[in-house]
Amino acid sequence: MMKVFSTQLTGYFKRLAEQEEMAIEDGARLLAQALIGDGRILIHGFDEMESVALTAIKGAEGLPQAELLMKNGTIRADMNETDRVLLITRFSNDERAIALTEQLIQQNIPVVAISAAVPQEPSLADVADVHIDSKLVKPLIPKDDGTRFGFPAVMMALFAYYCLFFTIHEIFEEYNE
Repeated sequence: MMKVFSTQLTGYFKRLAEQEEMAIEDGARLLAQALIGDGRILIHGFDEMESVALTAIKGAEGLPQAELLMKNGTIRADMNETDRVLLITRFSNDERAIALTEQLIQQNIPVVAISAAVPQEPSLADVADVHIDSKLVKPLIPKDDGTRFGFPAVMMALFAYYCLFFTIHEIFEEYNE
């Protein structure tokens, strides 16, 4: 089972890296604007995706100038147009993420979102400035009864985060040359 899981997961990582390359570059550029200017990258992960937000802020390789978007369940009041937001959720049809993105866009705060694109409207992919499709919409491992299990949504979102992180790092290397 572990071999099936690792093979499937490797395939998903490869697909995300190849098929989302342009979205990752666009998202990295948008987030880097905050870092080059006087802004911050404000991050929020819904449900289990909070772990990705904590990695970006408190991890060994966190983003500079990164802070949580929410404090005690409330959006920060100290945002301005120099800030950028990174939102992470499991699926693109997450109503909370869509509503939050629409609110931020109305405040002229650009949003980069990571979620698995599902064919359902409304979609986070339609409202965010940049959407990175994490690709994982169903569990990876089939069981004998036809059901599936093993849904590493956080791993896929974390992989997408690191793709953004590395691209931002490359942007800064070029910027500082």
